Amino acid sequence: MSIKNYKVRIKEINIENFKCFQGTFNLILNEGLNILVGDNEVGKSTILEAMHLALTGIFNGKYLRNELTQYLFNNKVVEAYIKSLEEKGATIPMPPHIVIEIFIGGDEDMALLEGDQNSKKTRASGISLKIAFNEKYKPEYESLIKSGGIKTIPIEYYDIIWTSFARDTITAKSIPLKSALIDSSSYRYRSGSDVYISQIIRDFLDIEDIVAISQAHRKLKESFMGDPSIGIINTKIKNATNISDKEVKVSVDLSSKNAWENSLMTYLDDVPFHYIGKGEQTIVKTKLSLSHKKSKEANILLLEEPENHLSHSKLNQLIGELKHGNQEKQVVVSTHSSFVANKLGLGSIILLHDQKTTKFDELSVETKAFFEKLSGYDTLRLLLCKKAILVEGDSDELIVQKAYMSENNKKIPIEDNVDVISVGTSFLRFLEIAKKIKKPVIVVTDNDGDVDAVRQKYAEYLGEKSATKDFIRICFDETVETGGLKIGDKPFNYNTLEPKMVKANSTEKLNSILGTDHKTIDDLHRYMKAHKTDCALRIFDADEEINFPDYILDAIK
Repeated sequence: MSIKNYKVRIKEINIENFKCFQGTFNLILNEGLNILVGDNEVGKSTILEAMHLALTGIFNGKYLRNELTQYLFNNKVVEAYIKSLEEKGATIPMPPHIVIEIFIGGDEDMALLEGDQNSKKTRASGISLKIAFNEKYKPEYESLIKSGGIKTIPIEYYDIIWTSFARDTITAKSIPLKSALIDSSSYRYRSGSDVYISQIIRDFLDIEDIVAISQAHRKLKESFMGDPSIGIINTKIKNATNISDKEVKVSVDLSSKNAWENSLMTYLDDVPFHYIGKGEQTIVKTKLSLSHKKSKEANILLLEEPENHLSHSKLNQLIGELKHGNQEKQVVVSTHSSFVANKLGLGSIILLHDQKTTKFDELSVETKAFFEKLSGYDTLRLLLCKKAILVEGDSDELIVQKAYMSENNKKIPIEDNVDVISVGTSFLRFLEIAKKIKKPVIVVTDNDGDVDAVRQKYAEYLGEKSATKDFIRICFDETVETGGLKIGDKPFNYNTLEPKMVKANSTEKLNSILGTDHKTIDDLHRYMKAHKTDCALRIFDADEEINFPDYILDAIK
C-alpha cells in the first residue's frame, strides 16, 4: 500500500491496556501545540511513547517486532489475567491485548486510510497498532493452560497487527505522519551515534540522498580494503589464527542496505554529538525536527520534559523555537515546569488526572496572557496538588504553614498534598484556573480595612449561591481594627497579617518569640511591619504555643 504525504495531523488517540493505562484512554489533541501536564505516573510519557510507536513501530529506539515483552501491558491488566488463570472455570481466559489508535485529520483526502476498523466503529481516517494473541496458537495455549504451564502473559503467542482503519496492512513508510520523539532525560546510542538524531537526520534525506550516501559508503569500504596496511593486517590474521578453514579478515560493515546508518556520526564543531552537553543535544534535536521542510509532510514533534539539563536562558531559547517553529507542525510536550507551561501558553495545556483530561483553552485571553508574560508563577503547583492555599507573600506563607503544623501534629501542609502558594495580588487569575478544573482552593487575604471591597472582589466565590462554594473558599477577617498609630505621615494599617497576629497573642509572648523587648504594642507594630519576613521566620521556628487569627484557622481546616 502506498500513501502520498499529505499535510495531516493527529486528531485523537485511543490507548488500551498500554503501560499505565488500564482499559481505554482517549485524548483529543490541539492542531498545533499540546502541553501535557499531570502528576507522576499519570501517563504523560506513555502517551508520547504510544503515538511514536503507532507511527513508527519503534519503542525505546528499537523495532517493536524484536522487542515484544509483557512489560508493555498495564500491571493491573496482567494481574487480573493471572488471577483468572488460577480460577478453575469452564471457560479458558484469553490473554489481554494492547491497542493504540491514531485518528488522522487534514486538508487532503486520505481515502486509503479511511474505514470503520476502529474502536468507534465509525468511518474515519487513521491507523491501528494492536499487540494481540494469535489465534493459530489457541490449541497449544489451551493445552498449556490445562497443565498449569502459564504463569504470566504468553508473549511468544502474540503478533503485532499494524493496519489502517481500512483494514490494510501498513508500514512506517506508508503512514503520512513522521514523528520525532525527543526525550531529554534519556539517551540511546547505537555504534556511538544517538539513535534519535540519526532517525531525524535520515528523515531529511530524499531517496537520491540515501543512494548517494550508500554509494559513498561502499567506496569507503573499497578504499579501506585497498589500503596496503589493511592488507598486511589481514595477512597477519590469516597466518596467525586457526579459527576456521575460511578466510578471516577485518573489513567495513556492508551487510545491509542501510549499513551506513550505523557508521555515520553527527558532529557539532568537530565534536561528536554524544560528547556535547545534554541541554545542547536537546536543543539541536528540537531545531532539526522543527525545521523539517518536506513540502506536504506533517512532522509530529514529541518532546519529553524539555526542562531537563537546560539552564533558564537555554530553556527560554528552546521555548522560543517551539512557539515560532511549529506553525505547520503538531507539537506535543510533556512538562513539570510552570515556566514551560506559562511561556508556551496555558491555552494549550491538557491536564491528565485519573485517566481523564481537562483542557484550558476556555481561560480568558487576559489570564493566558498574564501567565505567559509573568512566567515565574507556579501554575503547575496549583494544578498538581490535592488542595491549594493561596496567600499574598512570603510572610503569609510561613505563618499559614506554621498554623497548619500546629493543628496537624507538626506535619507541613505538603505532606498532606496541600500546597501553600504565594501568588502576590493575582488571586483572581489563579481562581479562574481553579474554577475550570474544580480544584479545592482556599484564599487567605487581608481585609485592609475595607471588608466591602473584599466581598466585591470575590463576589463570584462567596455565598451559598456561588457555583464554586463546594471547592473554593475565601478566608479573611471580617472585623476592621482601628488605632492611632502613624508611621511617618501615614496611618498604620491594623488590618494586615502582622497586626492580627499581635491581637491574637500577648506582647510578652511575641517579644519572647521574636527575641525583642518592646514595651508597647505600637513599638511591636512598627517592628513587625519593618521586619515582616524575619518575624514570620521566627514564628515558624518557635517552640512556644502560638495563637492564630480565626481566618487563618478557618483556612487550614
